[in-house]
Amino acid sequence: MRRPHLVPAALLVPLALLLAACSGTSSAGTSVGGSGGGTDGKGSLTLNVGDQKGGSEAVLRAAGELDDLNYKIRWSTFTSGPPLLEAVNAKAVDVGAVGNTPPVFAAGADSKISVVAASHGTADGETILVPNGSSLKKTEDLKGRSVAVAQGSSAHFQLIASLKEAGLDFKDVKVTYLQPADALAAFTGGKVDAWAVWDPYTSQVLRAKKGRVLTDGNGVVNGLSFQVAAPAALKDKKKSAAIDDYLKRLRRAQDWVYKHPEAWAKVWAKDTGLPYEVALDAVKRTNGTRVPVAVDKNVITSEQQIADTFTDLKLIPRRVDFGDYVDTRFNADLPPSTTKPRSYSKES
Repeated sequence: MRRPHLVPAALLVPLALLLAACSGTSSAGTSVGGSGGGTDGKGSLTLNVGDQKGGSEAVLRAAGELDDLNYKIRWSTFTSGPPLLEAVNAKAVDVGAVGNTPPVFAAGADSKISVVAASHGTADGETILVPNGSSLKKTEDLKGRSVAVAQGSSAHFQLIASLKEAGLDFKDVKVTYLQPADALAAFTGGKVDAWAVWDPYTSQVLRAKKGRVLTDGNGVVNGLSFQVAAPAALKDKKKSAAIDDYLKRLRRAQDWVYKHPEAWAKVWAKDTGLPYEVALDAVKRTNGTRVPVAVDKNVITSEQQIADTFTDLKLIPRRVDFGDYVDTRFNADLPPSTTKPRSYSKES
């Protein structure tokens, strides 16, 4: 096998970075249970929080939001969203963070989950990449070409939506379903014409000058990510109050990330194994742009569109009403989900 010589070592992303995958299939995770994490805080109440490498625990700690907890947080780490939501369904996790696609697939499986919080970021990192020397100039040029994508992922939906906007059908391209590590090898090795993917993979490829953006997700994907809770935890008044406090801490931490991109990039790089420069690029392109928003009608409509799309492709076994899996009690005075994401100036 000569594949290792095709992929520069700096481009290889740790498996833990599948946290950004928003994968709709459980192949990205290995089990329902997350790996053991630590415990923060004090008190008689314990909130079981599902996390992913370089995720909520890391950002809360970096922002100083774990210093004065009057309840305990027990962390469990998962490789991606789907197994985390399996743990929520099993009541092993009270609340956890995922992207915009895992809740759709969990709803399709009629899992016991409730979307309780949302954030809206840019879609600049949701891209279709082509090699630097490619003759492809616009989305329409993908007709008849091969595209790598992770099946059931946010990038899968972005590819479908981008093709539709360009007047193409999903059947007009030759889709190769590959998880990111294999897709990266195929892309850099010239085995596929394009790669539909997300950040930080986008930032890695661009930083390494191994490709360019053919099109991004702006205008075609919703840029949402979620906190999802177990209905049983929401019925417990003490746990519900702890979840409310936890969500407020996350919102403050996101404000800190935006204001301190370099400091967060150092932490993120250390936690995930990303090169610092790639982490900083991804922070400024997507990760740091997120704005806490309300779980409102637009969220439901947007997620319903994703659900219907995957149902039509027979990747979800049944029609779902996404509104049945939403709990709006923590919206408070949050802005609508259509609120424009933050941005960094080109000079920053």
